[in-house]
Amino acid sequence: MRDHNKAFCRLVAETFDCPAPIVEFGSYQVEGQEGYANLRGMFAGKPYLGCDMRAGPGVDRIEDVSNISLPDESVGTILCVETFEHVFEVRRAFDEVFRVLKPGGILLITSPLNFRIHGYPDDYWRMTPSCLKRMMRPYEGRIIGEQGSHSFPHSVMALGVKTPTPTDFDDRARQLIRRYGLELAETEARLPLRDKIRRRVGRLYRSKGERRLIADYYRSEFQVETGVESLAIEAHNATTREIRADLPAAGSAIPNLHDPKEVGKGSTWRHPSIAY
Repeated sequence: MRDHNKAFCRLVAETFDCPAPIVEFGSYQVEGQEGYANLRGMFAGKPYLGCDMRAGPGVDRIEDVSNISLPDESVGTILCVETFEHVFEVRRAFDEVFRVLKPGGILLITSPLNFRIHGYPDDYWRMTPSCLKRMMRPYEGRIIGEQGSHSFPHSVMALGVKTPTPTDFDDRARQLIRRYGLELAETEARLPLRDKIRRRVGRLYRSKGERRLIADYYRSEFQVETGVESLAIEAHNATTREIRADLPAAGSAIPNLHDPKEVGKGSTWRHPSIAY
């Protein structure tokens, strides 16, 4: 767990009224982070369940986030801090989290993008901001963020509120974004002098892209969205045609896109990022 992700989690707990019980997936505290990676104190007085695929520090219960044994609509808040890059069935995990959240429940998720491979026990995925935005589309209230260079952020993060969204969601969202920006600015200002010098000198011998990665490490950008996205999507290419977004047979909350032009020609699934 990196410092900025822990800070984001703390600020969410202070800004939003996170409903109980709190369930953390990926709660195993790896060697060197025992105690530091403990998020329970941020939710004092609320029932808290730490889940992971293996027993160890911080783990109360063995759970696979892609096949959760908890009942539907039984969890108030779910934390997935630096977790989903280690989940092979990542889309199924998003569906499972949505299933077990109560109405009005909150999902807080952070994940690395420009970051080294780290196997705890394995490392499978990197989500871009656009990918995370699509995965969060079933939630009525959404905050989608990135940190680092806009062309290659080192982290992505999001908060989603399952319908119904509180009436003050927008105000709380903007308060969170403002406080997180101040937190990053203060963290950068507190860097030891030797670290500031090292960062400046390091830019002299780097490419333009590498210099931007260093300079923008503490930069953040967020989008606030409300309303479950419509399942009707229009695609524009040589001949404009409507694309239908259908729920998969398994009941996923994240729609697949189907192109009527391909009906009867085998699979109708169309990748949303490709212009056909």
